[in-house]
Amino acid sequence: MKIGLLIAVLTAVFLTGCQEGNQVARDLTPAEFLGDPEYRAISYSGWRSDERDNELAPSVEQLKEDFRIMHAMGLRVFRTYNTQDFVQTKRTLAALRELREEDPGFEMYVMLGVWVRCHKARTDEADHQRGDLEFNTTEIETALGMAAEYPEFIKIIAVGNEAMVHWQPHHVMPGEILKWVNVLKEARSSGRIPSSVWITTSDNWAALGGEIAYHQPDLVELLKAIDFVSLHTYAFHDSYYYPTFSWAVEEDESLPLEEQRLRAVRRAVDHQKAQVKAVKDYMHAHGIEKAIHIGETGWATKDDSHYGPEGTNAADEYTSMLFHDAIRKWTDEAGMTCFYFQIFDEPWKSSSVDGSESHFGLFTVDAKAKPVIWDLVDAGTFEGLTRDGNPITKTFNGDEAALMQTVTPPVIHKEAH
Repeated sequence: MKIGLLIAVLTAVFLTGCQEGNQVARDLTPAEFLGDPEYRAISYSGWRSDERDNELAPSVEQLKEDFRIMHAMGLRVFRTYNTQDFVQTKRTLAALRELREEDPGFEMYVMLGVWVRCHKARTDEADHQRGDLEFNTTEIETALGMAAEYPEFIKIIAVGNEAMVHWQPHHVMPGEILKWVNVLKEARSSGRIPSSVWITTSDNWAALGGEIAYHQPDLVELLKAIDFVSLHTYAFHDSYYYPTFSWAVEEDESLPLEEQRLRAVRRAVDHQKAQVKAVKDYMHAHGIEKAIHIGETGWATKDDSHYGPEGTNAADEYTSMLFHDAIRKWTDEAGMTCFYFQIFDEPWKSSSVDGSESHFGLFTVDAKAKPVIWDLVDAGTFEGLTRDGNPITKTFNGDEAALMQTVTPPVIHKEAH
């Protein structure tokens, strides 16, 4: 055999062996992974502290710990929320790249959030008819730079997070979101970002046309412009705030506690299905055919206010497990991706230690797995993985009887209605 041919053969054998031992990750487009239940999605930011400050932001190594845990669970897609104010997103992308360099088979995709806010947001002079031009421009420009630099990870850009729903203090009009969606689409057309990047906005179901108060021509144009709909729906919050939704009914009061909770969760899922249908009906009325995926939904496991003993009694770990499993079943069967909110508890999100916003995670902040993933702990999924030095253990030490002692009958909080 000639020396040149021998070298070529040996090289091919060597490369084949490397590929078999160190598999290269697939590089999918949103069209390939959205709606595929094999590509589980989650919401993530990963703050450990009780305040959000760059000096307290997770390091790249801490973020890598989180992504190893998520990857072990089969999570392959996650969403972020902003680009410029905090170092978090920049470090997130750096952490993903380091993991890919360490393991070419590491596969994860990102829906990059762009925070959009009104002029003088969160002040007494907030002007919801105008966008904060300087801030929003920088958010968009930063997102474009990130999408160009990290094309292997960033597959979707979402303009705004609950940025149109009126109860948000930073909310803007649909025309402001549409303006930036068109800027991103132009960048995609010109080749500044990959042509495979999808563009959307992520908002509450009502603001996406589910309620008549939001119906206007700019919203119709926005729904036409985006590549898919990223819809937020929270029966958990609606158990207190939404007057036509009763997650508890008097007819169930004589049933065993577990059955009361199961029926309440079924009503919660049906409630969310109706909200998705309302948006779909609005789009169909305007000749719009777009896929709808769930940009956020979740169920808090603790609360000291509206959803605890003084309110609807919605918040507990057992009910969170029932809801998570029911939502995954529904969205899988419907061919929808669900960016479940969220992977880890984040203390900064509430003004009190036990506030519900800080307790939507599948894990506590110190790496205790809540009941929804106790089975993964038992299966050894997290063997060798830690978070800030904490091994993955179970809440309640895995004691189901202790868990059930925290569960109480659902309550109709009539004062809220």
